[in-house]
Amino acid sequence: MVVKRVVSLKGASRYFMNGSLATAKAVSEVMENLLSVASQHDHQQLLQPRSHLDCIDAVGGLWPQRLAVSQRYDKWVEARESYQALAAKERDKEQRRDFLAFQVKEIEESAASPGEDAALVLERDRLRASDDLIGLGKKSWHLLAEAVNTPLSVVRKNLAQMAAFDPSLAGLAEEVAGNCFQLEDHVQAIRNYVETLASDPARLDVVTARLDLLQRLKRKYGGELDAVIAFGREAKQELAELEALDERLACLEKEVRHNETALAEAAALLSEGRQAAAQELAGKIRAALAALCFEQAVFEIFFKEPARGMGGISRLGWDRPEFMFSANQGEEPKPLAKVASGGELSRLMLALKTLLAQKDQVDTVIFDEIDAGISGKAAEAVARKIRELSGHHQVFCITHLPQIASLADEHFLVQKSVVDARTKTTIIPLSPEKREQELARMLDGDSVSEQTLAYVRTLMERKGAL
Repeated sequence: MVVKRVVSLKGASRYFMNGSLATAKAVSEVMENLLSVASQHDHQQLLQPRSHLDCIDAVGGLWPQRLAVSQRYDKWVEARESYQALAAKERDKEQRRDFLAFQVKEIEESAASPGEDAALVLERDRLRASDDLIGLGKKSWHLLAEAVNTPLSVVRKNLAQMAAFDPSLAGLAEEVAGNCFQLEDHVQAIRNYVETLASDPARLDVVTARLDLLQRLKRKYGGELDAVIAFGREAKQELAELEALDERLACLEKEVRHNETALAEAAALLSEGRQAAAQELAGKIRAALAALCFEQAVFEIFFKEPARGMGGISRLGWDRPEFMFSANQGEEPKPLAKVASGGELSRLMLALKTLLAQKDQVDTVIFDEIDAGISGKAAEAVARKIRELSGHHQVFCITHLPQIASLADEHFLVQKSVVDARTKTTIIPLSPEKREQELARMLDGDSVSEQTLAYVRTLMERKGAL
């Protein structure tokens, strides 16, 4: 797996995995199980009680149980919120039911049908203009029947006789005859239409009242008549649901109780596992601290008493552990944030990273200046612990302490230089000779003496004894 990050001059960056573009989230997810990074600021996490729970669950192998508790918690919360929403609806049920019943009754009694309003508008306009329609229709009918149709009938007969004498007129005679018959049909159609018309003020009042009713419904329940009808169906459905509300509420209450019991049982089992894991972790950290020159240190894990009932539970369970520490004999252990110095936190972080790396089966561990705030005997102890970890993990360590650097198998020098008014960073692998010189320079700067080099060789010889 080759992971690369390219940073542009403007500060934007792109990620690549095996040559293909990737998101920062994807890189983070992939690298999570490949690398464990401990930086000089990483120990600040130890001051956050939330991280203490993560450490306990990691050492105890409790993450699957923790995930199960989180899932049960989500189901419990979802069921509880549904129950509460339905219970609130239950309180307003009677008022809502009366209101819905009124709406359903109003829409159903109207017996509105899709497109009815458009048809009624046409009928209303026709009734309003009935007198004009009758007058114009009769006039048109008489004109066609008397002024046009009768003369055309004579013309049709004349052309038929002419065609008998001259066959070339047969086509014209037939065409005129067809027009005459068509015109007679039009005359009959106009006559039939006029006979259907009547001045009916009573029917006009009925149609107008019906349109007014439909218009009120549209203003109240939707801009179109189809929307009014759909609203009525939905209101009727909700009304039916309200009728079955008591039964649904009882079922939801039962579901909440079931999820609550399952969550409490899972959280209780998780708490038992955490208590055992906390004892194991505390014992291993005390042993690791003794190896890091904290022979008199006291390390305990204190569990705060949770709130009674389900009020004190969260997606993480009931437990609220906190690391308690005392570096000196005779002092009561207190929360890390109140008593631990930077150097002490660095060594605590190293002890934790060593334990967690073994549990997580991470192949590569990176220590980025985790030696901040330590020196002398403590630095040598830290170096031994990191060297011990490198026996079963690949370890990268960025350090300014020769006691730590001297125990490494390979060394690289990170160096900055200015080329053409630009700062350039290079990483240079060091040969054995260069390695001694750089370690000596870490001790004496540019004033390296034979005594310094001799001390460096002594430091490097210790590696073989570990």
